[in-house]
Amino acid sequence: MRLEGTLLLPSPPEEDPVEAHGLNPWASGARPDAPAVRLVPGSIRIADGRIADVQLHPDAPIGSPLISPGFVDAHLHLPQFDILGAAGLPLLDWLNRVTYPAEMRWADPTVAERQTQRAVDQLLAHGTTSFAAYATSHHESVRRALQVITHRRLRAVVGQVLMDQQAPAALCVEPDIALRETDNLLHEFGPFTSVTPRFAVCCSEAMLRGAGQLARQHKAMVQTHVSENLAECDQVRRLHGAGYVEVYDRAGLLGPHSVLAHGVHLDKSQQQRLIDTQTVIAHCPTANVFLGSGAMRRFDGRLSLGSDIGAGYERSMVRVARAMIETATHVAGPIPSPAQAWARITAGNADALGMTDVGRIAPGHRADLVMIKPDVPWTTAPDPLGMLLFAWDNRWIARVWLAGEPVV
Repeated sequence: MRLEGTLLLPSPPEEDPVEAHGLNPWASGARPDAPAVRLVPGSIRIADGRIADVQLHPDAPIGSPLISPGFVDAHLHLPQFDILGAAGLPLLDWLNRVTYPAEMRWADPTVAERQTQRAVDQLLAHGTTSFAAYATSHHESVRRALQVITHRRLRAVVGQVLMDQQAPAALCVEPDIALRETDNLLHEFGPFTSVTPRFAVCCSEAMLRGAGQLARQHKAMVQTHVSENLAECDQVRRLHGAGYVEVYDRAGLLGPHSVLAHGVHLDKSQQQRLIDTQTVIAHCPTANVFLGSGAMRRFDGRLSLGSDIGAGYERSMVRVARAMIETATHVAGPIPSPAQAWARITAGNADALGMTDVGRIAPGHRADLVMIKPDVPWTTAPDPLGMLLFAWDNRWIARVWLAGEPVV
């Protein structure tokens, strides 16, 4: 199979953004070392579920359709798709009154399986083909969710949530049991699962240290939350006698395979420790606004971007990328360019999650692709990528492929 159109490709690191785009994306203070993308007419040949060949026609004009790598979401919660829009509560109240009751329904594995199917359908309809997700603390339900995801051939990682305190008893599991169950999932599903302590409030020292040991043993990805809300940060200090980052550091949970969601309230020393350990922050701008947690400011370390469904109310990663720019504008920069925003939800997030075979249109990569047919004059806009980002309409998604097979 061969697809033709305008391809969304990573910009070469040495490419001059002024020459490439006729604009200066760094004028607003965006980091010049941040990845960006470019638009190049061309074609893609697909064979055996992967991109076999890419032919570029750089002298041809750009035009529809636009073919993008499938979008990558660095942080979401599978059981929370049904609680979108439960507004008006700060984080800790929202968890107790909205989230935990929803997650308790996953005690029934059939509920978990059906909800995972619906969540996957929604993600694919919005062009998201890869993601990192939290499930719940219910072992068999997490297995069902992973079976759905692997059967449907998504490139994703899902974690059984580890929690043993400061939450409803129905969701808490003793560390030795929860860690053994996670170990079983890591053996059964390998890189499709992660070690996932929910956050330091809900985890004892024994749980956190055990999670760190398990992640090192399997060289597994770690998912957790950090410094989302000021009241939460205060509670972590009361419970553990240390700041958020220090708690994770002494448990062995920081490192290049760790993705910590939010990071809204990090001081300079905490940021530096995350930078030194190459720990990834998953910025979740829509969720931060929705729960009134605050606006994340500059972070010079490894950064990814997540929808954080269901505190996050946008299932479209394009709209989440737009929210990233809007947040940066409100906190006075540095402000990413549209080219950098598109890069973040494709190759940037894939790299941050260690998914080396998705996020790019390149030979050898999975043919996870989105065909986009805009109904606005984007090809003649001063900044085509800017128009596509800010005028985005999900109805523009004409086709989505997973491993070369059409799924939307």
